Amino acid sequence: MPFDINNLRIGVVGLGYVGLPLAAEFGRFYDTVGFDVNAERVAELERGHDATLETTDEELAAAEKLSYTTNPDDLEGCNFYVVTVPTPIGDSNRPLLTPLKKASETLGRVVSKGDILVYESTVYPGATEEFCVPIIEELSGLKMNEDFYVGYSPERINPGDKEHRLPTILKVTSGSTPEAADFIDAVYRTIITAGTHKASSIKVAEAAKVIENTQRDVNIALVNELAMIFDKMDIDTEEVLIAAGTKWNFLPFRPGLVGGHCIGVDPYYLTYKAEQLGHHPQMILAGRRINDNMAQYVCSRIIKRMLEKSIQPKNSRALVMGLTFKENCPDVRNTKVVDIVSEMGSYGANVDVWDPWVDKAEAKAEYGIDLVAEPDNGSYDVVIVAVAHRQFQELGAGGIRALGKDTSVVYDIKYVLPADAVDDRL
Repeated sequence: MPFDINNLRIGVVGLGYVGLPLAAEFGRFYDTVGFDVNAERVAELERGHDATLETTDEELAAAEKLSYTTNPDDLEGCNFYVVTVPTPIGDSNRPLLTPLKKASETLGRVVSKGDILVYESTVYPGATEEFCVPIIEELSGLKMNEDFYVGYSPERINPGDKEHRLPTILKVTSGSTPEAADFIDAVYRTIITAGTHKASSIKVAEAAKVIENTQRDVNIALVNELAMIFDKMDIDTEEVLIAAGTKWNFLPFRPGLVGGHCIGVDPYYLTYKAEQLGHHPQMILAGRRINDNMAQYVCSRIIKRMLEKSIQPKNSRALVMGLTFKENCPDVRNTKVVDIVSEMGSYGANVDVWDPWVDKAEAKAEYGIDLVAEPDNGSYDVVIVAVAHRQFQELGAGGIRALGKDTSVVYDIKYVLPADAVDDRL
């Protein structure tokens, strides 16, 4: 079936960290409808502002062909759909496919003959064709590759990164037929200045995405375990990594908490599918166990330092600096800082959390945490630098130390301060 790039009307399902930048870029060139079930989110975007800060007010204004809606019926008439809904994990670290299911149901009710449907959400290899397509076919009465066509193009958004933006990150594309793959690739090339890579199949594209973050997860797990070993040897981990990093091919990973929407989640999608096929992953799950338990390890180190200074954990005051999963962005999705808060609380500490980037209402709604607006100097028995926000870096050693009592512990998870300015660090 012939495809016409000059007659595109694009529907983007999901307007979060991934969907909105995509919709804004498409909205500069094509009639684009951005759909989201969150009425507050849509109202915010209609006012011309993105609370995630991934898209500027100027970029939203430049997307003159973009409209927003909470009504799925408004997607009718589109002929090129892109799904960017989240794919989280639930209990027992099993994939939660509910958002993907609902998005596919929405498409099944509006898809027409000749349409193309592209998924960007991270999934296990095979999910698009095995899980999503049957839902669409059942609701629409149409058949893939006869009546409509499907593609997969994984998102590579890095929240808070102002250098690597959607147009400047090379895009992997794929399609359910060679003709559909060519067309999908051509559509993305109109907005991706970095170019595209056309994968040989949808499964290859799905697998490429899921291993990008699995690779990072395993590497971070390695340096986290090395940090534990070096601690027992009384060696500073950062000094070791700097020394090793003088070799041209040494990978510059650093220890820390592994959260966020991708790295701590995507490996479980791969292992889920692998186990269904009778393969029980060893290295990937071992890395996950290490990273999932880092908060407990960090807190055990903090408690040890407190006791060394005769500070009793019970009824102590602790300040956690930062709640987001990474620095200089408001994204709190799957942040492992909450594990620090919980673990310190289990020792009887009264924990304050300070993060100038995070909306107070969101922190309360998502995690039940009441953020402090501004911590008082000289108030805390322990100060934990959990996120490397620029505001915290600007405080420096003196400013961070001043938050603690005369006798207090400063623990640095993110190497914000020099080794000689803290009591302990990863």
